[in-house]
Amino acid sequence: MNDSVRHGARQAMFGFLHLALIAPSIYLVLGLPLVLRQHGWSGTEIGFFQLAGLPAVFKFMLAAPVERMRWAAGHYKIWAIGVCVAYAVLLLAIGQQDLAVDGGRLFLMALGAGLMATWADIPVNALAIKVLPSSERMRAGGVRSAAVFLGAIIGGGLMLLVHERWGWQAPFVVMTIPILIGIGLLVVFKEPATELPAASTQGITARTALLAGYFKQPGANAWTLLLLSYFPLVGAAWIYLKPLLLDHGFAANQVAWVVGVLGSAVGALASIGTARLIVSIGVSRALVLFAGLNIVALGGLALLAWSGAGQIAFVVGAIALACTMGATSALAFGLMMGFTRPQYQAADYGMQASLFTLSRLLVLPLAGVMLDRFGYAGMLSSLTLAMLGVFALAMRQRHHIDRAVRDHQVSDANAFIKCKSNG
Repeated sequence: MNDSVRHGARQAMFGFLHLALIAPSIYLVLGLPLVLRQHGWSGTEIGFFQLAGLPAVFKFMLAAPVERMRWAAGHYKIWAIGVCVAYAVLLLAIGQQDLAVDGGRLFLMALGAGLMATWADIPVNALAIKVLPSSERMRAGGVRSAAVFLGAIIGGGLMLLVHERWGWQAPFVVMTIPILIGIGLLVVFKEPATELPAASTQGITARTALLAGYFKQPGANAWTLLLLSYFPLVGAAWIYLKPLLLDHGFAANQVAWVVGVLGSAVGALASIGTARLIVSIGVSRALVLFAGLNIVALGGLALLAWSGAGQIAFVVGAIALACTMGATSALAFGLMMGFTRPQYQAADYGMQASLFTLSRLLVLPLAGVMLDRFGYAGMLSSLTLAMLGVFALAMRQRHHIDRAVRDHQVSDANAFIKCKSNG
């Protein structure tokens, strides 16, 4: 098997694993509230149930034991298999619960499933970073982003239809099957051996050392600053897109099709296509180009909200936002994979993922406050102005980040050759 075919097969495997992990998480957070409401749960109970997604903020802490408890052969694979098994068991257990009897137990199981989904994502991504050459990481970022959008279609839409047709347990059984298939793929996958890093002090000191080591990488500070601001603004607009369309005359089923199906499909396609574009034009130009496109998409929606445009215009605006979302998230995931050190892929990826999630959670309530105070046009205009600041930051830091990525590619290529010779 030549390298091109091998890399393509590995990209497909990791894309499938991402989708298998993401779809149940999205169902628990976005799809399940509708089901719970149908079973008489109050708004407060449903609101507290959203805390099941909280473990995503603590990925860095979950990455620490993955790095600390190591095996010379199959390290990340063993971790991924173990956590995925626990994830599958919890999903099946949730399907056995009686909604009318024990909501507390259901919440704890959903929280556990969210924890396992978050935890499994760490060794799976670390394994992808380890076995894929640096030249494939932007493509891997696009695949990862596409999996999120497809997961939204499955978890936020199709599984609701499965529930309506076959009942409460059916979606959890259906979503467990891909996880079990993914476990089988991991079992037969051969992970190259890794040299064990030098022993470090346990506990707080070890976590601090891992954190400090990440920021000592050339370009890491500049990239982290962009990571905190580049995606959350357009992400907040995407979250509030559904209520925006509802309040501008769209029926609920129209919103579901425009945002949930069409928008997610466009975002997935944009994610895949963007990966090739980034490789062609380079990271430096991509950072500026996508920031500019985000400004256009956000500003366009602000103008539509201010002018009270017709439904066709809003559909075009939603598609434009989906395209920029796909492009931005593909770039973000690709660079997150790029800013990881050999032997510490899990820790460095987990730390960046925690910051990525935390920044999104912080921007969302601020956007909600602006919506209540200034309306949709005011909120979107504020996000557009903030994105102008991000554009200026990208202009300033793009060459620094691009040089760092190129240097990483050289050093990672050498590490990949060594890893390949071990496995």
